[in-house]
Amino acid sequence: MPHTESAKKRLRQNEKRRLRNKASTTELKTIRKQLLRSLNDGKNDDAQKLYQELTKSLDRAAGAKVIHRNAANRAKSRLQLKINAAKSGTPTKA
Repeated sequence: MPHTESAKKRLRQNEKRRLRNKASTTELKTIRKQLLRSLNDGKNDDAQKLYQELTKSLDRAAGAKVIHRNAANRAKSRLQLKINAAKSGTPTKA
C-alpha cells in the first residue's frame, strides 16, 4: 500500500484509467468477434457495417492511447483484407 498522499492519488488514478481502458478494449474485442462471425456466416453487408463501427472505435481508442495507433491501423488493414476476400470469394491466409 502507498504511504505518501501523492502515491495514494496515483493509485486511485491508475485504477480509474485501468477500468476505462479495459472497457474500451472489451468493446473492441466484442465488435471484432461480431464482424468475424458475420463474415463466417456470409453476411457481407453486416460485416461492412460492423467494420465501419470498429474502425471508428479503433481510431477513438488509438486517440486516447488505449492502444497504439499502428496496432489500430494494422487491425483495420487485416480486417479489410478479410472483408475484400469474402466479397470476391477467395480464401485468405490469416
